[in-house]
Amino acid sequence: MSDRTIDRVAQATPTRVARKIRGLSDRAIAWIFISPTIFLLLAINIFPLIWTIQLSFTNYKANRIGREVKDVGFRNYERILTDSDTWLNMQATAHFLFWTIFFQVLIGFTLAWLINKKFKGNDLWTTIIVLPMMLSPAVVGNFWKFLYQPQIGLFNYIVSWFTGKDPSSFEMLGSVTLAPWAIVIVDTWMWTPFVMLICLAGLRSIPDYIYEAAEIDRASKLRQFFTITIPMVLPFLMLAVLFRGIENFKMFDLVVQLTGGGPGSVTELTSINLKREAFEKWRTGYASAYAIILFVTVFGLASIYVKALNKVKQR
Repeated sequence: MSDRTIDRVAQATPTRVARKIRGLSDRAIAWIFISPTIFLLLAINIFPLIWTIQLSFTNYKANRIGREVKDVGFRNYERILTDSDTWLNMQATAHFLFWTIFFQVLIGFTLAWLINKKFKGNDLWTTIIVLPMMLSPAVVGNFWKFLYQPQIGLFNYIVSWFTGKDPSSFEMLGSVTLAPWAIVIVDTWMWTPFVMLICLAGLRSIPDYIYEAAEIDRASKLRQFFTITIPMVLPFLMLAVLFRGIENFKMFDLVVQLTGGGPGSVTELTSINLKREAFEKWRTGYASAYAIILFVTVFGLASIYVKALNKVKQR
C-alpha cells in the first residue's frame, strides 16, 4: 500500500474513530483481529460437543424430527456399558491398536536407524518409503482389497511361495482369524513411514560429540545404542505412539473399505459401531452417549500418557 493510499484512508477515517483506535493497546488490537477466529472455533467445536452431551440424555432420533424427545437420564450410558457387544467392539479396537502401534514403532524405528546411516541412495529410499502415507485411506483400502483376493491377489501368492500352501486355500478378508491381521498389515504398511520420520528426527537431533565421548570411554556400539540412542529417542517414540494411538482409535475409512466390520463383527471397531448406531439404526441419543464415552476414554488416556511423556522429557 502506497503512502498516498494510506493518507487517503487516514483522511477518510472519522476523527472519533481515529481517536479510539489510537487509544487501544497492542493487546486490544490483537484481540480484535483474532476474536473472529476464536468465535468460529468455538462455534465449530464447543457447540456441537455441548449439544451432543445434551442429546446423550435423551431418546432423540434424527430420522423422526416430529417425535417427542424424552429425557432418559443415564439410561443410554448404562445400556452401552452393560452391553456385551460394546465390549467386544472395544476388544477388537484394543487388538487393532496394540498390534498396529507395536509393528509401526518396531519397523519404523528400524528403518529410521538404517536411513540415519547415510548410505548411498539414502534420499531416494526415504522418498520411496514415505509414499504409502501420502495416499488416501480409501485408495489404500481398495488397493489392498484387490491384493487380498484369494484367486488373483498377489498377497496370497507371496504367502504361498514362502509356505508352500495353495494360494486359494485361505482368504485374508473372509476368515474370522485372519481378517483382523489383514487390517493390521495394511495400517502398518501405510503409517510406518510416519513413525519412521519422527524417529529419524529424534536420531538426527542427537549430537555427535556424545557418541565421540562414548567411544573415548571405550563403550561398545551395543552399549551406545541402549544408553544413548534409545533414551534420547524415547520422547520421539512416545510422541509417535501418542499420534498413532489417537488416530487408530478413531480408524474408520480403511476398515470399511477392507472388511466393513466383518466377517460377522470381528473387525467392527468402536468407530464403525458408532456410525451404525447413529446413521443406520438412527438412535441419535444412544449414539451421542456412545461418542461421549469414547471421547472421555481417549481424552483420559491421552492426558495420562502426556504426563508420562513430560516426565520422560524432563530426565
